[in-house]
This record gives sequence, structure tokens and C-alpha cells, in this order.
Amino acid sequence: MNALLAACLALPLLSGTSHAPAVGCGGHPSDFDGDGRADLAVAAPYADPHGRARAGAVTVLYGSGQKAELTQRDAEPGDSFGSALAVGDFDGDGCADLAVGVSEEFAGARVPGGDGNGVVQVFHGSPGGLAERRRLSLDAPSSDRFGAALAAGDLDGDGRDELVVGAPNRRGGTVTVYGMKGRKALQISQKTRWVRQRAAETDQWGAALATGDFDGDGRDELAVGAPADTIARDGQGSVTVIDVRGRGARLLTQSTPGIIGAAEKWDGFGAALATGDFNGDGRDDLAIGVPGEGLSANQRAMDYGDGTVDVLYGTRRGLSTYRSEAWSQRALKGEPRYSDRFGAALATGDLNGDGRDELAIGVPGEKAVQVLTGRGAGGLTRVGNLLIKGRGRDFGAALAMLPGWNERYRTLSGRRPLYGLVVAAPDQGLVQFVPGRRGGSGLRLGKARGLSKGTGLYGYTFG
Repeated sequence: MNALLAACLALPLLSGTSHAPAVGCGGHPSDFDGDGRADLAVAAPYADPHGRARAGAVTVLYGSGQKAELTQRDAEPGDSFGSALAVGDFDGDGCADLAVGVSEEFAGARVPGGDGNGVVQVFHGSPGGLAERRRLSLDAPSSDRFGAALAAGDLDGDGRDELVVGAPNRRGGTVTVYGMKGRKALQISQKTRWVRQRAAETDQWGAALATGDFDGDGRDELAVGAPADTIARDGQGSVTVIDVRGRGARLLTQSTPGIIGAAEKWDGFGAALATGDFNGDGRDDLAIGVPGEGLSANQRAMDYGDGTVDVLYGTRRGLSTYRSEAWSQRALKGEPRYSDRFGAALATGDLNGDGRDELAIGVPGEKAVQVLTGRGAGGLTRVGNLLIKGRGRDFGAALAMLPGWNERYRTLSGRRPLYGLVVAAPDQGLVQFVPGRRGGSGLRLGKARGLSKGTGLYGYTFG
């Protein structure tokens, strides 16, 4: 539980408005019930369902306007159900499924003050909404925090998503891949023969995860963040890009040739990851949060930083450090300040309908979100960047992009969906929505408005 704060199963119960059945599953992203509308899962890992302190809960806001709450029937105090979320189509039925991390669950008796073993609960989508399907855990669990990070993507090109589960406390960190065609669960660590990295107990390898098709071959690659990795300097951080099917790995740090910046102690490179197509070339690009980066004078070790974000672009040969970018508020609207944590959260989506993704960057120390526009020539641009302010003292601590929520309760059409930005201030339990807008030059967004609210770090993460 202490680890969750620092970074911050049984059958489920669903409560709330009864859900109207849909005809079938149409394959729309984030559509759990097959009605053609995007749905949103909001985690509150410190919620107290049924009087169990910090057992955790996840609220599902369906695109129809209905909602339901997911919990564990046998929940115990301190489990932190909802410590991570991931959405993907794991069974190939066209309905989106939801994986929920329960990183502080103990297999046996709870160890006072200790980190949890962790489990992951998987809910499958259906015309009736989400329903519990399976529970995942590690053999011989220790204080692994299995489920502290999750990601979904089609890593083998079979048309179904695989689920990737991070256990950042398991001997320096591991990730486990479920659903690879013809394979059992595959566990990968820094010590894996074809990864070949030095591992330390404190690296937190697998604390952040993302998937994307960086080379355009139809199969996703996996990016694994290790924000406390010590290579040349304590806690400088790293990202490992993995071709799971091809069993290849590439290490990225701020010391990698072509990546702008210099590795320093406690930068936290890789603390947040997001993928999107910023230049519209059909290949995914990777944004890497470095929220501990110090730009102000006299920054002390291990304090929160001003923060930066590094961006690498996809090519036919995968991610390239050529033309990589390093963004900070020095080049954008806003002013870098001590403890802003620019880059603590990231999200991507097409906010203006031009076919290229924008990048939203959380700046929770400034109670803000910075948005950069994607363009065909060169990708992200500082021209027309926006600084969005909202309610809550940690506004920007969690972000998501959702298609079609600018016109809620309407089904998604064949037209390219317009995304909207979802922003949380989890310390106050506030979730706000910023609608995108089509057309015009540059980027224009609607005004931030309240979407929902709750307790127990409501909005800690989204799915």
C-alpha cells in the first residue's frame, strides 16, 4: 500500500442502473457492451466498498449514460482493486474487455506495512456489459505488486489483444504476457536471455507499460518503463522496447545517442508512457514521461522535478532516435516550476479530427494539462499548444482520451471519431472532460466540465 501511495480475487459485484442489452459486439474501441458507444472505466483504489477500507472499486461509465460499479465479493481492506486498468479485446468477440489490477492483494495473511502479492481480475465485455471471467496471479508470490501496471495490444498479429501485467517489485521487476497464440503465459525480466540487462531490486522494471506498432508491420511492440532504473546514475530511469514474438529488446535512456537530454539522478525516465500516431504516417510513436527532470536551480535529490517528455517516432525499422524531441514548458505555454511533474501522466488521441493524434501531458504540480498538436510534417508542434486548467489541486495526475464522447449517447459512425480528453484530480475525486472540436486551423478545445466524482482516489487511473 505504501508503494501505491508513493506512485500516487473473487467474483465481482455490479451495481447501479440496470443495463439494456445490445444486439452484438461491433469492434469499437473501449465499447464494453457492443452498443457502438465508447465506455469509460474509472478506478478508485482507495475506495471503501461494503465498509472495507481501501479495498478499491472501479466505476464503469457507459456511453449510454448508465453506470455500474465493479468490486470484489471477497474484498479485504487494503487490496487496492483498481491500482491499474487496461482495455483490449482479449477473446476476439468484438467487445472490449477490462483488466483490473489489484496490486496490494495478499494470497495469505496480510503483512502489516508490506507490499502486496497482487492479482489481476479480467472482465469480458458482452451485450449485457462487463462480467467477471478469470483471475490471474503469479506462482510463488512475494511482495511483487503484480498488477501495478497493465497494458493491452496485439503482440502476435492474430487479431486478438494480449494482456501484459507488470510486477515491478518482483526481483527488480517482471512483465507477464497472457494470450500469445499457442503459448502459455510468458514472463520477461531484465535477466531474460534476449533482454540482457543488469537488474537491481529497486529498478521498478514494469512500473509503466504501453503497446504500439512502431514499425507498421501489423504487430504491436511492448514498451516497459523502469523509472527507478540505475544504469550510470541512481534512479535515472529507462525504457525497454520489446518485440515479444521476435524476442528482441532495445534499451532506451537519456544517454542513448539521439535522445535529447542528459541522464541525471532521480529523473524517472519512463515513469509514464503513451503511444499515438503524431505525424499520420500509419506507425505509432512513443512519448516518454520524465517527471523528475530538474530544470529549476538548486533542485534537491529525490524531490519532485519540473519534468520533461521525450518523443520518439516510428519508422519502417521501428522507433528512431533521429528527430527525437524533448518537450518542457520552457518551449510551451506555461512556466516550468519546481515540483510541476510535467510528464507524470500522458494520453494520446485525435482531438481535432484531422487524422493525427495530439499529445496531452499532465502537469499535476501546476494543476494543468499541456496539449500539443500533431501534424503531417514533422509530427508534434509547439504552434497553437494549449495549457488547460481545471479543478482540484492535482488536476492532471491521470489522463485518458475517449472517442465520441463529444456527442455522448450517440453511437460511433464510420466517420473518423473525434476524441475528447478526460482529466482527473484523484486527491479530490474529481473527473473532468474537455471536448475536442473539428476543423479550423490549429487546435481548439471546449471548456473543461465536471464528468463525475467519487472518493478513495477516484480517477487514479482510467480504462
